[in-house]
Amino acid sequence: MSRRPLVPSIDTARKSLRRLNESVESTVDPLGMAAPLIHAQLAWMAHPQELAEALGRISDSLWALQRHTWLRLAGLPSTGPAKPNADDGRFADPVWAESPTWDLVKGWYLLLTHHMQDMLYETPGLSQKERRRAAFWWRNGLNAIAPSNFLWTNPVAMRKAIESNGESLVRGFRNFLDDVAAGNIRMTDPDDFKVGENLATTPGKVVFRNRLLEVLHYAPTVPRVHATPIVIVTPWINKFYILDLNPKKSMVRYLLGQGFDVFITSWKNPGDEMRDIRFDDYLTEGIQALIDTARGLTGAPKVHAVGYCIGGTALSTYMAWANRHFGPEAVPVAHWTLFTTLVDFHKPGDIEVFVDEGSIRFITQNMARKGYLDGAEMASAFRLLRANSLIWHYVVHGWLYGETPPPFDVLYWNMDATRMPYAMHAWYLRELYLHNKLIEKDALTVAGEPIDLGAIAQPVYAVSAEDDHIAPWRQTFRTMNYLNGPKRFVLSTSGHILGIVNPPVKPAKRSFWVGAAERGDQAEAWLSGLSVQEGSWWDDWMKWLRPQCGELVEARPAATDAYPSLGDAPGAYVLER
Repeated sequence: MSRRPLVPSIDTARKSLRRLNESVESTVDPLGMAAPLIHAQLAWMAHPQELAEALGRISDSLWALQRHTWLRLAGLPSTGPAKPNADDGRFADPVWAESPTWDLVKGWYLLLTHHMQDMLYETPGLSQKERRRAAFWWRNGLNAIAPSNFLWTNPVAMRKAIESNGESLVRGFRNFLDDVAAGNIRMTDPDDFKVGENLATTPGKVVFRNRLLEVLHYAPTVPRVHATPIVIVTPWINKFYILDLNPKKSMVRYLLGQGFDVFITSWKNPGDEMRDIRFDDYLTEGIQALIDTARGLTGAPKVHAVGYCIGGTALSTYMAWANRHFGPEAVPVAHWTLFTTLVDFHKPGDIEVFVDEGSIRFITQNMARKGYLDGAEMASAFRLLRANSLIWHYVVHGWLYGETPPPFDVLYWNMDATRMPYAMHAWYLRELYLHNKLIEKDALTVAGEPIDLGAIAQPVYAVSAEDDHIAPWRQTFRTMNYLNGPKRFVLSTSGHILGIVNPPVKPAKRSFWVGAAERGDQAEAWLSGLSVQEGSWWDDWMKWLRPQCGELVEARPAATDAYPSLGDAPGAYVLER
């Protein structure tokens, strides 16, 4: 008769300790805010020589600031040792420089914050990832205590209060109460916009609907269109109308005017009932359904597919899946376009601070309880990445200055967040962001097929944005290293949204670089061989797209007998909260 050992085995003990550590970590520091800061402090303590040198630099700066202080108090001219960064608008008002008192308040704050940030980035013996995480959380704390964020340390707020006889403070308090009621620091007034009335107004019909999406087909605006239709896979993190904001900014309306037949996805906003929806389903019931609908309604054998952000990642996965599932010649996509798309998540940008085992475990456990990731939680995380411009700017101008946020359609769309199904998003975070398996040949199996990006031979046109902090352009360029077939890459100025929503205007607002990309190219080398072009890349896209989308044929109606209208665009799913 065997007996159970009185002392547990080493493996059992290790597993128990690991579970205990995960439990404590998930409870005490689920997003890893404290750990990197503690590690940074310990690292500096373990390197006394480097610490002494850093403290020496701080001491030199403090003496310089003290001298600056004495000169300003004496009424003498002096240039402070600490200046705001070029993109820091918190101290743009002249009073922060002209008044000795407020110049000193600004100077002391900037000097201390700059040195703290520099020390975190220079922490000896700490990995680059932990340095960035420590600096991120510390930067958000320092941003929160900026003198510009408080009434009694913001001379502009006090001046406005005096000039308005306190009315600015009354309006600011009303704005504060409205934000509390909304559960969000509003970036624009939601009452200024209504989807279907002054947003997403391009005429069209819903011609397909299932549990995941509605497919919208837009009414033609010219008598003849290219034979190959365009299908657009929008991101399900937000709603589709970022590509149909208003007639002047609408990519959809622009494509119609250029003689293309356009279909687009409008994803359902999931609740707990969709908790088990997988990434596989977004391919088979989403992208494949979109393509089948376009081919069925138009009679075209193949389509041109466009993917934006996570929609582009899904489209890339679909293209690998389709090449394996149908065979290269039978893939129903003739050529494709990517907007700000990551397939290699090795350096996914500022969002990396949330990508580690502990953070993803916490997010996954939270999703498992509710069945989804709330869109407001994801929006808050993205706003933290640019807290000064996306949070504190609106606190100061709304609460302290009493200003009503101006109407801005892009910001309204940004606030119109959607939820992520538990099963899909848990898989996406772990397999792509954490383990970066999409770039490994056959490391993932999706909808029954091993995924190999190298199997994709269809021509691709890829667009990235120079200032994109969500999908950094150097990392999106790496997509070119995994695809076969002809590749044309565009780098646009501006960021994740305005680099894409970039219609041609005169005079030109933006510029771009464009050229062929080879599988072995590196981002900086590719860019160094190009000259900047003024204007919008949309014109270049049209020159690339027209020859590939076939001859002109009679324009098809938005709905047909085989694909009758299920409702007018923008449809029902986009209105769901």
